[in-house]
Amino acid sequence: MSRVTRFFLAAAFLAGASVPAAALDGNADAGKKVFAKCQVCHTIGDTKRTIGPNLNDVIGRTAGTQAEFLAKGAGGYSKAMIAAGKAGQVWTPEEIAIYVADPKKKIPGNKMIFPGLKNPQDAADVVAYVATFSKTQ
Repeated sequence: MSRVTRFFLAAAFLAGASVPAAALDGNADAGKKVFAKCQVCHTIGDTKRTIGPNLNDVIGRTAGTQAEFLAKGAGGYSKAMIAAGKAGQVWTPEEIAIYVADPKKKIPGNKMIFPGLKNPQDAADVVAYVATFSKTQ
Protein backbone atom coordinates (compact mmCIF):
# COMPACT_ATOMS: atom_id res chain seq x y z
CA MET A 1 0.00 0.00 0.00
CA SER A 2 1.49 3.36 -1.03
CA ARG A 3 2.17 6.16 1.43
CA VAL A 4 -0.43 8.29 -0.35
CA THR A 5 -3.04 5.58 0.08
CA ARG A 6 -2.16 5.18 3.76
CA PHE A 7 -2.45 8.94 4.21
CA PHE A 8 -5.89 9.12 2.62
CA LEU A 9 -7.10 6.08 4.52
CA ALA A 10 -5.99 7.65 7.80
CA ALA A 11 -7.62 10.95 6.85
CA ALA A 12 -10.84 9.19 5.89
CA PHE A 13 -10.82 7.22 9.15
CA LEU A 14 -10.24 10.36 11.23
CA ALA A 15 -12.99 12.17 9.35
CA GLY A 16 -15.37 9.26 9.83
CA ALA A 17 -15.68 8.71 6.11
CA SER A 18 -16.16 5.36 4.48
CA VAL A 19 -13.87 5.25 1.45
CA PRO A 20 -12.80 2.04 -0.28
CA ALA A 21 -9.02 1.64 -0.23
CA ALA A 22 -8.90 0.87 -3.95
CA ALA A 23 -10.46 4.24 -4.75
CA LEU A 24 -7.56 6.05 -3.07
CA ASP A 25 -4.68 4.54 -5.01
CA GLY A 26 -3.18 7.15 -7.27
CA ASN A 27 -3.29 6.46 -11.00
CA ALA A 28 -0.58 8.26 -12.98
CA ASP A 29 -2.52 8.08 -16.26
CA ALA A 30 -5.56 9.69 -14.65
CA GLY A 31 -3.23 12.13 -12.90
CA LYS A 32 -1.83 13.28 -16.24
CA LYS A 33 -5.34 14.39 -17.22
CA VAL A 34 -5.94 16.14 -13.87
CA PHE A 35 -2.50 17.76 -14.12
CA ALA A 36 -3.83 19.77 -17.08
CA LYS A 37 -5.27 22.10 -14.40
CA CYS A 38 -1.77 22.54 -12.99
CA GLN A 39 -0.13 23.09 -16.39
CA VAL A 40 -1.59 26.56 -16.59
CA CYS A 41 1.33 27.60 -14.37
CA HIS A 42 3.56 24.58 -13.74
CA THR A 43 5.72 22.49 -16.03
CA ILE A 44 6.86 18.93 -15.73
CA GLY A 45 9.08 16.90 -18.01
CA ASP A 46 10.86 18.80 -20.78
CA THR A 47 8.38 21.66 -21.18
CA LYS A 48 9.21 25.18 -20.05
CA ARG A 49 6.92 27.90 -18.76
CA THR A 50 7.65 30.87 -16.55
CA ILE A 51 4.68 31.32 -14.19
CA GLY A 52 5.31 28.63 -11.54
CA PRO A 53 8.23 26.37 -10.60
CA ASN A 54 9.00 23.26 -12.62
CA LEU A 55 7.85 20.13 -10.78
CA ASN A 56 10.51 17.70 -11.98
CA ASP A 57 12.01 15.98 -8.93
CA VAL A 58 9.66 17.81 -6.56
CA ILE A 59 9.31 14.75 -4.32
CA GLY A 60 12.02 15.09 -1.70
CA ARG A 61 12.62 18.77 -2.50
CA THR A 62 12.50 21.39 0.25
CA ALA A 63 9.73 23.92 -0.39
CA GLY A 64 10.81 27.15 -2.03
CA THR A 65 14.14 25.85 -3.34
CA GLN A 66 13.74 25.02 -7.04
CA ALA A 67 16.84 26.82 -8.36
CA GLU A 68 15.49 28.35 -11.58
CA PHE A 69 12.34 29.64 -9.89
CA LEU A 70 14.23 30.86 -6.84
CA ALA A 71 16.49 32.87 -9.17
CA LYS A 72 13.45 34.95 -10.21
CA GLY A 73 13.67 36.86 -6.94
CA ALA A 74 10.47 38.83 -6.23
CA GLY A 75 8.82 37.25 -9.28
CA GLY A 76 9.42 33.77 -7.94
CA TYR A 77 8.51 32.16 -4.63
CA SER A 78 6.42 33.94 -2.04
CA LYS A 79 7.97 34.78 1.31
CA ALA A 80 5.56 32.24 2.82
CA MET A 81 6.85 29.41 0.59
CA ILE A 82 10.48 30.25 1.32
CA ALA A 83 9.68 30.42 5.05
CA ALA A 84 7.95 27.03 4.85
CA GLY A 85 11.10 25.55 3.33
CA LYS A 86 13.30 27.11 5.98
CA ALA A 87 10.94 25.66 8.59
CA GLY A 88 11.51 22.16 7.18
CA GLN A 89 8.69 21.69 4.65
CA VAL A 90 9.77 18.89 2.33
CA TRP A 91 7.53 17.74 -0.52
CA THR A 92 6.64 14.13 0.18
CA PRO A 93 3.72 12.49 -1.66
CA GLU A 94 1.58 13.04 1.45
CA GLU A 95 2.55 16.70 1.75
CA ILE A 96 1.87 17.31 -1.95
CA ALA A 97 -1.57 15.71 -1.61
CA ILE A 98 -2.40 17.99 1.33
CA TYR A 99 -1.07 21.04 -0.51
CA VAL A 100 -2.91 20.45 -3.79
CA ALA A 101 -6.15 19.90 -1.88
CA ASP A 102 -5.99 23.41 -0.35
CA PRO A 103 -2.81 25.39 -1.06
CA LYS A 104 -3.82 28.46 0.96
CA LYS A 105 -4.61 26.36 4.03
CA LYS A 106 -1.38 24.34 3.85
CA ILE A 107 0.89 27.37 3.32
CA PRO A 108 -0.98 30.60 4.07
CA GLY A 109 0.36 33.53 2.09
CA ASN A 110 1.69 31.53 -0.84
CA LYS A 111 1.32 33.02 -4.33
CA MET A 112 -0.54 30.11 -5.90
CA ILE A 113 -4.05 31.21 -6.84
CA PHE A 114 -5.31 27.67 -7.54
CA PRO A 115 -8.21 26.84 -5.18
CA GLY A 116 -7.23 23.19 -4.83
CA LEU A 117 -8.34 19.74 -5.89
CA LYS A 118 -11.36 18.98 -3.74
CA ASN A 119 -11.63 15.36 -4.89
CA PRO A 120 -9.13 13.22 -2.90
CA GLN A 121 -8.84 10.82 -5.84
CA ASP A 122 -7.77 13.67 -8.14
CA ALA A 123 -5.11 14.66 -5.61
CA ALA A 124 -3.87 11.06 -5.33
CA ASP A 125 -3.79 10.76 -9.13
CA VAL A 126 -1.81 14.00 -9.54
CA VAL A 127 0.68 12.85 -6.91
CA ALA A 128 1.09 9.53 -8.76
CA TYR A 129 1.70 11.40 -12.03
CA VAL A 130 4.16 13.88 -10.50
CA ALA A 131 5.99 10.95 -8.88
CA THR A 132 6.81 9.59 -12.35
CA PHE A 133 9.00 12.71 -12.81
CA SER A 134 10.79 12.37 -9.47
CA LYS A 135 13.82 10.23 -8.68
CA THR A 136 12.81 10.03 -4.99
CA GLN A 137 9.43 8.45 -4.35
